[in-house]
Amino acid sequence: MTQQFTFSYRLIAAPQDLSAPDQALLTAANAALSRAYAPYSQFQVGASVLLESGLIIEGNNQENIAYPSGLCAERVALFYAGANHPQDPIVKICIVAQGDLMPEGALLSPCGSCRQVMLESEARQKNPIEVLLVQRSGEILVLETVQNLLPFGFSK
Repeated sequence: MTQQFTFSYRLIAAPQDLSAPDQALLTAANAALSRAYAPYSQFQVGASVLLESGLIIEGNNQENIAYPSGLCAERVALFYAGANHPQDPIVKICIVAQGDLMPEGALLSPCGSCRQVMLESEARQKNPIEVLLVQRSGEILVLETVQNLLPFGFSK
């Protein structure tokens, strides 16, 4: 038996085409990216998380010479939100990156560990989390749920 999994996403042509709240989320992700600590990979990643209350949490990748002791931007932001605002649901996450690991034309997408943490965050709050993936071209892929990034993730 062959089965198929498909999903839809929106493609936003440029950051200025985002809503004002989404532009603020992108600005926060870019600010976080500028503070990333990535001396080994030279691949900086920034993430921002919008909570239901309107609060925006920022995270960036933090590398360590004793790999894999570092953390990705998405997990830094999500773990901070979960640790400090557990009753404030996550509405959206915006992810940006720069560096040679993301050459022109490559699709920006979270690593497997981050996808699983994002999926757990979504399951924990029992509400979807919208995902904005900002490509090097400036286009933004908008997914309605993390489930679309990891359809066969671990779950209870």
